[in-house]
Amino acid sequence: MESINCKGKILTLDEPRIMGIVNCTPDSLYNSYGNQAIKTVLELVEKMILEEVDIVDVGGFSTRPGAEFISEEEELKRIILIIQEIHQKFPDLIISVDTFREKVAKEAVFSGASIVNDVSGGIEPNLFSLCAKHSIPYILMHIKGAPTKMMDDTHYDALVPEIYRYFSEKIAHIQSAGVKDIILDLGFGFSKTLEQNYALFNHIDFFNTLQKPMLVGISRKSMLTKLLRIENKDALNATSVLNTFALVNGAHFLRVHDVKEAVEIKKIVACLAQNK
Repeated sequence: MESINCKGKILTLDEPRIMGIVNCTPDSLYNSYGNQAIKTVLELVEKMILEEVDIVDVGGFSTRPGAEFISEEEELKRIILIIQEIHQKFPDLIISVDTFREKVAKEAVFSGASIVNDVSGGIEPNLFSLCAKHSIPYILMHIKGAPTKMMDDTHYDALVPEIYRYFSEKIAHIQSAGVKDIILDLGFGFSKTLEQNYALFNHIDFFNTLQKPMLVGISRKSMLTKLLRIENKDALNATSVLNTFALVNGAHFLRVHDVKEAVEIKKIVACLAQNK
């Protein structure tokens, strides 16, 4: 778990890594660039790089409750040119593609992406062979059902043990397909009530016993805005609070809209650890 191989680029995990979100959806909750010029996206990515981002995560399919279901062609139209342009201008930058579709992931990998971030938990199993073939890390997220129906089932007899078993079984299956690097995402906001999100958050460190890198993505999510009764635009402080707890409890990646603040958290937590 000391490093991951991103299509030949080795990313060490001796420190937490920051993943910056690049939403290419017209209905994104925050920072949507889907209908704006490529220039705007490249400026955003350049800003993230100056703020010390490690990965940018490009997605074109909104998983917001009630969001429009779009075709593969529309998803490709939204992200492939953007990935190509980012890769051309910043060839050393690691790009993740946020998709659950094998066809979209394949085009994204050929265009410069080197991580697959799948919110479906493998609804299209050909993704695994794609990742294995090209040495692509696969981000495995917990969810029940399809992404477009992510809140249809929030029942658990035992929340943490059930999610732990889900990961154990999925890891074994994905590894059998030849995938070397698997990153776990507990799926905050997916198939979980507000209270379940916080109950699960309290057990981040427990999932490190699976010996896989852990990604936490809570940036400006409804588990913050609903609790505090605030807008997404006002959720930076709340995001920073939980991101701090995530790093203290062993998270390896933070997926965020606000890179500068996440990097500051990372540096402060590291300094605290070094001066115990």
